[in-house]
Amino acid sequence: MNYEIVDLEVKTIVGVSAVTGNSDPEMEKVIGGLWEKLYQGGVNAIIKNKVNQYAIGLYSDYMADKYCVTVGNEVVKPENSDLTVKIIPAGKYAKFSVHGHMKKAVAEAWAEIWKMNLDRSFTGDFEEYLNSNLENSDINIYIALK
Repeated sequence: MNYEIVDLEVKTIVGVSAVTGNSDPEMEKVIGGLWEKLYQGGVNAIIKNKVNQYAIGLYSDYMADKYCVTVGNEVVKPENSDLTVKIIPAGKYAKFSVHGHMKKAVAEAWAEIWKMNLDRSFTGDFEEYLNSNLENSDINIYIALK
Protein backbone atom coordinates (compact mmCIF):
# COMPACT_ATOMS: atom_id res chain seq x y z
CA MET A 1 0.00 0.00 0.00
CA ASN A 2 1.55 3.28 -1.11
CA TYR A 3 1.83 6.41 1.00
CA GLU A 4 3.68 9.70 1.08
CA ILE A 5 5.35 11.41 4.03
CA VAL A 6 3.85 14.83 4.80
CA ASP A 7 4.39 17.48 7.48
CA LEU A 8 1.20 18.80 9.02
CA GLU A 9 0.48 21.81 11.16
CA VAL A 10 -1.47 21.41 14.39
CA LYS A 11 -5.21 20.82 13.86
CA THR A 12 -8.08 21.35 16.30
CA ILE A 13 -11.00 18.93 16.01
CA VAL A 14 -14.47 19.40 17.52
CA GLY A 15 -16.98 16.57 17.65
CA VAL A 16 -18.15 13.58 19.67
CA SER A 17 -15.93 10.92 21.28
CA ALA A 18 -15.94 7.42 22.73
CA VAL A 19 -13.31 4.93 23.90
CA THR A 20 -13.00 1.57 22.15
CA GLY A 21 -10.28 -0.75 20.84
CA ASN A 22 -9.50 -3.25 18.10
CA SER A 23 -10.28 -6.15 20.46
CA ASP A 24 -13.62 -4.63 21.55
CA PRO A 25 -16.44 -6.74 20.04
CA GLU A 26 -18.55 -3.55 19.99
CA MET A 27 -15.90 -1.43 18.17
CA GLU A 28 -17.80 -1.08 14.88
CA LYS A 29 -21.02 -0.28 16.74
CA VAL A 30 -19.26 2.34 18.90
CA ILE A 31 -17.61 4.06 15.94
CA GLY A 32 -20.74 3.80 13.80
CA GLY A 33 -22.73 5.37 16.63
CA LEU A 34 -20.38 8.37 16.65
CA TRP A 35 -20.85 8.92 12.91
CA GLU A 36 -24.61 8.60 13.39
CA LYS A 37 -24.53 11.29 16.12
CA LEU A 38 -22.44 13.52 13.85
CA TYR A 39 -24.88 13.43 10.94
CA GLN A 40 -28.29 12.06 11.94
CA GLY A 41 -27.93 13.46 15.45
CA GLY A 42 -27.28 16.97 14.16
CA VAL A 43 -23.84 17.52 15.70
CA ASN A 44 -22.27 18.38 12.34
CA ALA A 45 -24.75 21.25 11.88
CA ILE A 46 -23.85 22.92 15.19
CA ILE A 47 -20.04 22.77 14.98
CA LYS A 48 -18.83 26.37 14.75
CA ASN A 49 -15.81 27.80 12.86
CA LYS A 50 -15.21 24.84 10.51
CA VAL A 51 -12.08 25.03 8.37
CA ASN A 52 -13.91 23.07 5.64
CA GLN A 53 -16.68 20.48 5.29
CA TYR A 54 -14.33 17.48 5.51
CA ALA A 55 -15.39 15.06 8.24
CA ILE A 56 -12.57 13.82 10.47
CA GLY A 57 -12.31 10.49 12.28
CA LEU A 58 -9.50 10.86 14.87
CA TYR A 59 -7.87 8.07 16.86
CA SER A 60 -5.97 9.40 19.89
CA ASP A 61 -5.11 8.76 23.54
CA TYR A 62 -3.82 5.28 22.76
CA MET A 63 -3.68 2.97 25.79
CA ALA A 64 -2.66 -0.70 26.01
CA ASP A 65 -5.62 -2.04 24.04
CA LYS A 66 -7.91 0.98 23.70
CA TYR A 67 -8.02 4.42 22.14
CA CYS A 68 -10.29 7.43 21.95
CA VAL A 69 -12.24 7.93 18.72
CA THR A 70 -13.43 11.46 17.93
CA VAL A 71 -15.67 12.15 14.95
CA GLY A 72 -16.16 15.75 13.86
CA ASN A 73 -14.60 18.61 11.92
CA GLU A 74 -11.43 20.67 11.96
CA VAL A 75 -12.10 24.16 13.34
CA VAL A 76 -10.25 27.47 13.36
CA LYS A 77 -11.26 28.05 16.99
CA PRO A 78 -13.26 25.74 19.28
CA GLU A 79 -16.46 27.39 20.49
CA ASN A 80 -18.74 24.42 21.21
CA SER A 81 -18.43 23.93 24.97
CA ASP A 82 -20.74 20.90 24.93
CA LEU A 83 -18.61 18.95 22.40
CA THR A 84 -15.23 17.22 22.61
CA VAL A 85 -12.16 19.23 21.58
CA LYS A 86 -9.05 17.30 20.49
CA ILE A 87 -5.71 18.47 19.14
CA ILE A 88 -3.90 16.68 16.32
CA PRO A 89 -0.24 17.52 16.92
CA ALA A 90 1.94 19.05 14.24
CA GLY A 91 4.47 16.63 12.83
CA LYS A 92 5.34 14.01 10.28
CA TYR A 93 2.59 11.72 8.97
CA ALA A 94 2.27 8.87 6.50
CA LYS A 95 -0.58 9.89 4.17
CA PHE A 96 -2.60 7.14 2.49
CA SER A 97 -5.12 8.10 -0.20
CA VAL A 98 -8.07 5.72 -0.39
CA HIS A 99 -10.93 5.62 -2.88
CA GLY A 100 -14.02 3.44 -2.98
CA HIS A 101 -16.97 2.42 -0.82
CA MET A 102 -16.58 4.57 2.28
CA LYS A 103 -16.80 1.90 4.97
CA LYS A 104 -15.20 -0.96 3.04
CA ALA A 105 -12.26 1.04 1.65
CA VAL A 106 -11.39 2.48 5.07
CA ALA A 107 -11.64 -0.91 6.80
CA GLU A 108 -9.41 -2.54 4.16
CA ALA A 109 -6.88 0.30 4.38
CA TRP A 110 -6.68 0.06 8.18
CA ALA A 111 -6.22 -3.73 7.98
CA GLU A 112 -3.18 -3.10 5.77
CA ILE A 113 -1.86 -0.20 7.87
CA TRP A 114 -1.91 -2.26 11.07
CA LYS A 115 0.30 -4.87 9.32
CA MET A 116 2.85 -2.29 8.11
CA ASN A 117 6.14 -1.61 9.83
CA LEU A 118 5.64 2.14 10.26
CA ASP A 119 7.56 4.06 12.92
CA ARG A 120 4.32 5.20 14.55
CA SER A 121 4.14 7.72 17.37
CA PHE A 122 0.46 6.97 18.28
CA THR A 123 -0.13 10.67 19.00
CA GLY A 124 -3.11 11.07 16.68
CA ASP A 125 -4.03 9.14 13.55
CA PHE A 126 -6.97 10.33 11.50
CA GLU A 127 -9.19 9.86 8.47
CA GLU A 128 -10.19 12.88 6.42
CA TYR A 129 -13.31 12.35 4.32
CA LEU A 130 -13.03 14.60 1.26
CA ASN A 131 -16.56 13.91 0.07
CA SER A 132 -19.69 12.21 1.37
CA ASN A 133 -20.31 9.84 -1.55
CA LEU A 134 -20.85 6.45 0.10
CA GLU A 135 -19.98 4.41 -3.01
CA ASN A 136 -17.17 6.59 -4.43
CA SER A 137 -15.57 8.19 -1.42
CA ASP A 138 -12.18 9.90 -1.37
CA ILE A 139 -10.45 9.55 1.98
CA ASN A 140 -7.00 10.45 3.23
CA ILE A 141 -5.70 8.48 6.21
CA TYR A 142 -2.88 10.08 8.19
CA ILE A 143 -0.68 8.02 10.51
CA ALA A 144 1.48 9.97 13.00
CA LEU A 145 5.16 9.06 12.75
CA LYS A 146 8.08 9.48 15.13
